[in-house]
Amino acid sequence: MPEMPTMRACAGFTMAEVLVALFVVTLGMLGAAGLQATALRAGRDAARIADGVQLAAALAERMRANPAVMALADGANPYLQFDFDAGAEAPPSAAACYGEDACNADALARFDLMEVAGELAARFPGGRMLVCRDASAAPGWTCGAEPGAPVVIKLGWREGNEAAALPRVQLPAGGGA
Repeated sequence: MPEMPTMRACAGFTMAEVLVALFVVTLGMLGAAGLQATALRAGRDAARIADGVQLAAALAERMRANPAVMALADGANPYLQFDFDAGAEAPPSAAACYGEDACNADALARFDLMEVAGELAARFPGGRMLVCRDASAAPGWTCGAEPGAPVVIKLGWREGNEAAALPRVQLPAGGGA
């Protein structure tokens, strides 16, 4: 006569095995959610930096397109006086320099800076942009201002609860000796 299977041999998973499996699945889901949040944050930061580089490059191109002002001494060059904090001040005003209006080189530079400051305020609330001569590659808002050093455009913005905008983009705009 064949033997009857015991109750133990017919049983499925134990409660402990089920709980361990649920724990492992839960850990995997939490890890995937954390990875997704990190990927979203990194994508947002990359897009913000790309916008910042685009804005700084646009100003650099405007500066190159105005060689008369770039040839001036640093103290007379409006581009090299530009230090705008969108969180603390309103964009500067300047007369329009397009269409039928004729502008001299200085007025064109001031118009360029007005437009860039407006873009900075619109795209980077609380952002800051500084144009200066700086030979060091060290991050920060300080500029060496050595004669003959390259012109650098520095752009930063506040993230989260930061008290001050940190420079996140430093774009050499030429102008070195």
